[in-house]
Amino acid sequence: MQKIWNLKKYNEDEVKKICNEYDVSETMAKFLISRNIGFEDIKEFLIGDISNLKDPFLIKDMEKFVNRVSRAIKNNERICIYGDYDVDGITSITIMYKFLKDLGADVIYYLPNRLLEGYGINNGALDVIREQEVKLIITVDCGITAVEQTEYARSLGMDVCITDHHECSEVVPNAVAIVNPKQLDDKFEFKYHAGVGVAFKCIMALSKVFNLDENEYMKFLDIVAIGTISDIVPLVGENRIISKYGLKLIPNTQNIGIKSLIKVINCKEIDSTMVSFGIAPRVNACGRMGNAKIAVELLLEQDEQRAYELALELDKLNTLRQKVEKDIFDEAVSIIQKNRLDLKNSIVLYNEHWHNGVIGIVASRLVNIYCKPVILFTKENSQIRGSGRCQSGVSLYDCLTYCKDLLIQFGGHELAAGLSIEEENINKFANKFEEVVTSSINENNEQIIDIDMEISKSDLNIQLIKDIWNLKPYGQANKIPLFLYRNLKVQAIRTLKDDKHLKFTLRDDKFLIEALAFSQGDRRDEVKLGDKIDVICNVELNSYNTPKTVQLILQDFKKSIN
Repeated sequence: MQKIWNLKKYNEDEVKKICNEYDVSETMAKFLISRNIGFEDIKEFLIGDISNLKDPFLIKDMEKFVNRVSRAIKNNERICIYGDYDVDGITSITIMYKFLKDLGADVIYYLPNRLLEGYGINNGALDVIREQEVKLIITVDCGITAVEQTEYARSLGMDVCITDHHECSEVVPNAVAIVNPKQLDDKFEFKYHAGVGVAFKCIMALSKVFNLDENEYMKFLDIVAIGTISDIVPLVGENRIISKYGLKLIPNTQNIGIKSLIKVINCKEIDSTMVSFGIAPRVNACGRMGNAKIAVELLLEQDEQRAYELALELDKLNTLRQKVEKDIFDEAVSIIQKNRLDLKNSIVLYNEHWHNGVIGIVASRLVNIYCKPVILFTKENSQIRGSGRCQSGVSLYDCLTYCKDLLIQFGGHELAAGLSIEEENINKFANKFEEVVTSSINENNEQIIDIDMEISKSDLNIQLIKDIWNLKPYGQANKIPLFLYRNLKVQAIRTLKDDKHLKFTLRDDKFLIEALAFSQGDRRDEVKLGDKIDVICNVELNSYNTPKTVQLILQDFKKSIN
């Protein structure tokens, strides 16, 4: 697939206006424009704090939610929090459970087994919950598509309050309250919370009703930040505030489980990258391998020794997950290459032996390689379940909606979704999915890499590093800046870690720069010593050197034209 380098252009008058109004460098002004931060939103983006969080009662049905939960607490009714088995769902359960416990509520939680029950509410789980004399179910990070299940819960004498952030269809469950800013008639300004962000808004509202000190909900921001960053929602607006201030709490977190997990990871810096590649995979691993309760137990644990044991267990499960993932990935790539599926606009694969908990990660990796929507199916307890991922520019949710007549159920986001299907419909689905994807994508199927700006050696200074740092935390809709750097002479090149990565020494006149290209070891023979190359890169400080030096992290490279 052809990669198109798109160097962004800027209106100089707009750049100057931002510089003058907000006292920032030209580089920072361009970063803000590149990220589509509106002129009136720049101040909040740069220095927004907790006071900028909007009133939770502006979300539709929040008052209904608070009233029903308050009545349950007053009447000592048992409440069950029903969540999802990923990091977002696990952190959502944790903060809702701990907060309600602190209020004196009689509360339990329920996590479906990913491999046996699949995603979302199911009637079997509702039977189990009812046996525990539950009167109110609060869903977190799920429930918005549970129309039939909500009716079944009501028939069992249980009320349901749904808190969710997934896309809504025209028909929603007949619940006591639905707190989801994505409802079609919801006027709340910010639509991009993770499930844990919506749960956080709920406990904010409850705190106001119970006249609690702000700290009674703000103390959970570290957990909320972990769930938000892990769910790959846009890190702008309220998500940026939550992530920025939540990350600051993590080094001194009072949560013993998080402390233990950080100890096991042995990370040097607490940032969004550490959450995405350190904490999230380990918390997700237990759910993917079949028992997400381990992660909830970790985040609720009060004993340091037990918490450390649970953290080690998550680490071992993550190692197992990595092996299973590699085996499925290698097999999927082999099928794609053998059948030339890379020539199609979408990829749909089915193998009844693949691990249901891992196919979503493999689908993500395949999207990164082939830059097209990918759906992987497997069989679990006689049911065919799938997980889909896609690149930006195509709405996976909309494409699945087009194919809904062939599906048992589906749900998710623009870029990720889960689904189930009858086995005999897989081929029909693959054809129809290809049809709708083809009508949705760029006709040339090019992978466009958007570059923030071009730099030279004179730009590699303290101000650039400061501006890059001030953009943190990085995430969806606020990616780490990408730069174009031309005519760098290859002084040295070698592979690292079983030929997986590349390490360069590059020369600009007399100036030497170290550079790394992760997962690009197979490109070693594309350049030789003495060649001049243009690179797309991130710029960072190499903290392993003393004194610290600038290094480039290459996302792509090619030989210079001149």
